[in-house]
Amino acid sequence: MGTPWLRAEGGTVRAADGRPVVLRGVGIGGWMNMENFITGHPATESLLRSELARVLAPHAYDAFFDTFLATFFAREDVELIASLGLNLVRLPINYAHLEDDGAPGHLREQGLRLIDRAVRLCREAGVYVLLDLHALPGGQNHDWHSDNPSHVPLLWRHREFQDRTVRLWEHLACRYKDEPAVAGFNLINEPADPTGVQLAPLYRRLAEAIRRIDDRHILFLDGDRYAQDFEHLGQPIENAVYSMHHYPYPGSLAGGPYPGSSRGEYYDRARVEAEFAERRRYMARHGLPVLVGEFGPVYVGEPEADAMRLRLLRDQIAVYESAGASWCLWTYKDIGLQGLCYLPPDSLWFQILGEVIAKKARLGVDGWGGRAAQLADVLEPLERRFVDEFPTYLPYPFGARNYIHRLVRSIMFSEPLATEFAGRFAGLSVEELEELGSSFRLDRCTHRVELCELLRGLRGAPWASRGVTGGAVDSPSKPPDPGES
Repeated sequence: MGTPWLRAEGGTVRAADGRPVVLRGVGIGGWMNMENFITGHPATESLLRSELARVLAPHAYDAFFDTFLATFFAREDVELIASLGLNLVRLPINYAHLEDDGAPGHLREQGLRLIDRAVRLCREAGVYVLLDLHALPGGQNHDWHSDNPSHVPLLWRHREFQDRTVRLWEHLACRYKDEPAVAGFNLINEPADPTGVQLAPLYRRLAEAIRRIDDRHILFLDGDRYAQDFEHLGQPIENAVYSMHHYPYPGSLAGGPYPGSSRGEYYDRARVEAEFAERRRYMARHGLPVLVGEFGPVYVGEPEADAMRLRLLRDQIAVYESAGASWCLWTYKDIGLQGLCYLPPDSLWFQILGEVIAKKARLGVDGWGGRAAQLADVLEPLERRFVDEFPTYLPYPFGARNYIHRLVRSIMFSEPLATEFAGRFAGLSVEELEELGSSFRLDRCTHRVELCELLRGLRGAPWASRGVTGGAVDSPSKPPDPGES
């Protein structure tokens, strides 16, 4: 059915002819914004790249990343996504693909060409692309997925980082202003404004800058506090969709039964619906379209536990569909935690990097894919002492315990581990690096069959005929509670 122009109006997304459109998609995490639990490296993408640049000659470094970027997301991936009945790809982008911190304002054409290719492939398959600035200059939140090397989101402290963000969106708006396959612009992924007063003015500034260039594309606006809180955004922006992220606790790594009691609270579909309703109060009050921009459980490799997680996922989708909300699953491809596709254990990636990935799991240093219990001997005494010394300290956004875990697990223990990870690349030939870089090519990945079949089966649901379904025929933040993850 192609990709006609979209617009947000009357509480829904509509095509150019007025038909309502429900966007149903998946995020391509780990490609143009690498995340540690997705590809297995410790710490942040910027630290990984710095460590690899230290051990590899420039031409070898380029050979690895050029191959990785060419093969992680390609035509075959878009065809698979379309075959599942999905019509949206959310494309997370690290600003570092677009400009260098040492030369802000000078665009990197190589990164733009990657986006161009993704847009072209999706257009040809009848699938929309949502351009998502996932990591902003200075860091818009405290965590690895904004490529923040510290625990301080400097976007909110320095006007220059905000100015750079405005200029980036002006460039993207100019480049894609005439492209209807771009569903819109997701301006800031999971913002976390400690002041509570800067996000709304920044959104308005971005909207005004973009609208001077492009008055057609939808703006997708995440709520504050990691896409959860919309109450301080003021009056809605025209032609905008407001985007929440929704990760119910039973779907986390340490999540309890579903339905059942987790952390003293009972979770079932009614509870999922209540959480969703609470997060969309702002949208309901103003009659605005909703996108659930990220959701999805983690899988632990145990049939009973994973079946429970799939039941949770099915209930979430049913809740969103009942409300007429669009949705976008997280994530498409990884090393085995959440992806629709994942690397098999005999992959070359695991052969070369598996020992470090196993050490990372043993230490539990991933904020999303690791268990805090793995460092209990370090963390529990520190937590007790911290509470004794600073009983009233409540740092934004998730309190003292999360603060401790971020500093110890995601930074202190992750940084030296990144050096070990990069060390496994040292001595590899260019040919070996290219082979390693192609590990995530689709024909080398395993499909999570039950999840793929769940998505395919949704086309037979009562609501599946609504909206644009995207072209194809069948063919072969999220910030956890660190004490529980």
